[in-house]
Amino acid sequence: MQKVAFFDIDGTVFRSSLFIELVEACVAKEVFPKSARTVYQRELEAWQNREGSYESYINAVIASFMEHIRGVYYGDFADIGRIVVEEQGKQIYRYTRDLITDLHAKDYYLVAISQSPKTILDEFCATLGFDKVYGRIYELGPRDCFTGAVTEIDFIKDKALVVERVFAKGEYDREGSIGVGDTEGDIPLLESVEIPICFNPNMALYKYAQTREWPIIVERKDVVYTI
Repeated sequence: MQKVAFFDIDGTVFRSSLFIELVEACVAKEVFPKSARTVYQRELEAWQNREGSYESYINAVIASFMEHIRGVYYGDFADIGRIVVEEQGKQIYRYTRDLITDLHAKDYYLVAISQSPKTILDEFCATLGFDKVYGRIYELGPRDCFTGAVTEIDFIKDKALVVERVFAKGEYDREGSIGVGDTEGDIPLLESVEIPICFNPNMALYKYAQTREWPIIVERKDVVYTI
């Protein structure tokens, strides 16, 4: 059976967050009002000054997105996603880029799992050769406009459920399976595979990885090293 590798995307493959870049682009293209930035501006500044957490910042971005996505036409949203990928899609980490290339050559089934909207994930992951993409799917209402609701939100929040869905098909081998993540939210994913890789982990994942003796890989500038 074919072996499988699971990758978190934001901060693990893409050097920023597709979600954040998408929201910023929606504001720049006036799909979202400029006031959408005020919802997370304070948390952004606190994070940049290392006075607040990244989690608080990203949660504020999500809150802004959920407040303003309702009523947006899907076509406009998809166009902006394509623009973000065209302009920033090559801003990826060397380590995970090379790992994806190597695993692809070894005929691994490559799976992307992210909390970013599946619309932009599909665009981004297609450029890297992923076989399957799991992301947030936002409900469409009349005239292909978003309702503001998320479908299967509990499923996509638990990455271990995604892993089990893949293996439940009976086509893939858990032996030799690989998982790559960068935050504590990826712990369920990393615990569900044979070979977990913590890449540029935050402190919570770093401490947990040490207790489990998981490999910790760091890429800084043009240097990749193992802790």
